Amino acid sequence: MNRMTIAGTIAFLLASLVSGSRAQTTARLEASLQSAVPGTPLTVWIYFTDKGNRTFEKLSIPEQLVSPRSLQRRGRVRTVDKLVDATDLPVEQAYIDQVAAATLHVRQVSKWLNAVSAVATPAQIRALSGLPFVRTIDLLMRYGAPPRENPVEIEHAVSASPAAKAALTNDLAYGPSLLQDSLENIPAVHASGNSAQGVLIGFFDNGFRLLSHQAFDSLRSRIIATYDFVDHKVSVAPDNPSTSFGSHGINTLSTIAGYEPGQLLGPAFGASFVLARTENDSSETPVEEDNWARAIEWADSLGIDVASTSLGYLTYDAPYTSWTWSDMDGKTTVITRAAEMAVAKGIIVVNSAGNDAVARAGQPNTLIAPADGDSVLTAGAVNSGGIRASFSSYGPTADGRIKPDVMAMGVNVYTASASVPTGYSVWSGTSFSCPLTAGVAALVLHAFPKATPMEIVGALKATASNAGSPDDYDGWGIVNAKAAIDFLARNADTATKEPFPRGYSLGQNYPNPFNPGTRIEFLLPEESTVDLTVYDILGRKVRTLVQGNYPASTGIPYHVMWDATDQSGRHVASGVYIYRLSARGTSGIATSLARTMMLVQ
Repeated sequence: MNRMTIAGTIAFLLASLVSGSRAQTTARLEASLQSAVPGTPLTVWIYFTDKGNRTFEKLSIPEQLVSPRSLQRRGRVRTVDKLVDATDLPVEQAYIDQVAAATLHVRQVSKWLNAVSAVATPAQIRALSGLPFVRTIDLLMRYGAPPRENPVEIEHAVSASPAAKAALTNDLAYGPSLLQDSLENIPAVHASGNSAQGVLIGFFDNGFRLLSHQAFDSLRSRIIATYDFVDHKVSVAPDNPSTSFGSHGINTLSTIAGYEPGQLLGPAFGASFVLARTENDSSETPVEEDNWARAIEWADSLGIDVASTSLGYLTYDAPYTSWTWSDMDGKTTVITRAAEMAVAKGIIVVNSAGNDAVARAGQPNTLIAPADGDSVLTAGAVNSGGIRASFSSYGPTADGRIKPDVMAMGVNVYTASASVPTGYSVWSGTSFSCPLTAGVAALVLHAFPKATPMEIVGALKATASNAGSPDDYDGWGIVNAKAAIDFLARNADTATKEPFPRGYSLGQNYPNPFNPGTRIEFLLPEESTVDLTVYDILGRKVRTLVQGNYPASTGIPYHVMWDATDQSGRHVASGVYIYRLSARGTSGIATSLARTMMLVQ
């Protein structure tokens, strides 16, 4: 039975006790309350102060909160005593019940955010702010969105060719999909016997209408779970009979997982899948962003390793407020915050950059959420010649980070048809570069099952075609599956190759260059007294990040974040910094390791 540490328990207790006499209402909610007609309902997020009574007893048995597979995956990024935390606890039911009784209705519940969304009148909102367990109330803003652009993704019908399959000389005959797979050097990995077997991928889209397509014949037995978060049912085939509903999901799923020799081979055709419908084709409203947050919590609890989403959110239908380019800062939207939490729990999160470079040309960025997430692997689109597609969204993020991260083929990508069980189509859009990228990530994870999400993202970026000069249009360039695996084989941290470290190790910070924060990892071969300190280029101490006694690593690196502040909490200037690990083990062995990193404001 795993128990929280005493320090963790005290920290959580203190956090849960901090609350004011009345909940804070945000400035935008206050403005709406002041101008609202009495009785007019508003849609709000209601954030709670804590997870209710007996919190620590609930945390003491992690297996009651998430699956053993999820716990195993989290072991890549967390120590054994911190596999679960307060975000994994369900929202206190008594709080939900009281909010439901005091509002028109509760719309959604998020355990990670410890919040519910609800529809309530201004008077009800004022009353809610007086509840002792309500921390903050925020608004889902409600004014008209700009007109929606015409979709860039274009389908060209392609007939299946029975003769192509009959002419096979081996099982790995890619047919027309050879071009899209070869651009990312995927066949070279398949040739080694790696098709991402054993990797569990969470796949989120607008539904999956035609899972009976021949390209999914071998996949159907490896679909572990399904759920429709739009219509609240197990089947992920939309209720709407229109063939357009759920078609996008079929096209994108076949891009990553299809297997029909002579026609289509996806990069991760050997992986297992969890399918979630999070998108309602008939509208763009904030509830869809919330659906994604609920879906990633569900998929995490099942133990997914990779999440692939060929959707994103920026503009909404009236009366909801649209996000703008300035909100693409990695921390504002609900879906981005949830995506970042997923990575912190050990999930590789891959998302389309967006198709808005032309439609929103001239704006500082044209990204969609959660592609703005710092830890999200954001995929842009190129054509078969490796040239960026004109529609592929560009960065930087509002806080100055390079996006997209990598590129993959997103023009004339060969997919399964969503209407003909033996038919195929050709589509264009970053919706298709995303599953190709996620498939490559799954191949790398299969080769290095102990690698952390950031190690895999780092390998993909380090070996991409533009790694030497990344920019906000092509990122680090086109991913290369074989090169990323070879890179990890040469350079991976001990944690990815050995169950226990054989020596002290200090990893390269990620991201680097960075702004506003970066992650530093280290490994200890034995119990050690540790000091991890940041210095400026002149050798002056800037900030001590770690100091104290630590047990030996168990194959999972310790990690710490630096937010570019000094010991007094002041932000430091741009430039090169040195971080040094000094350690002395119980055996008397001492070490001192140092690396450099660059802050770019």
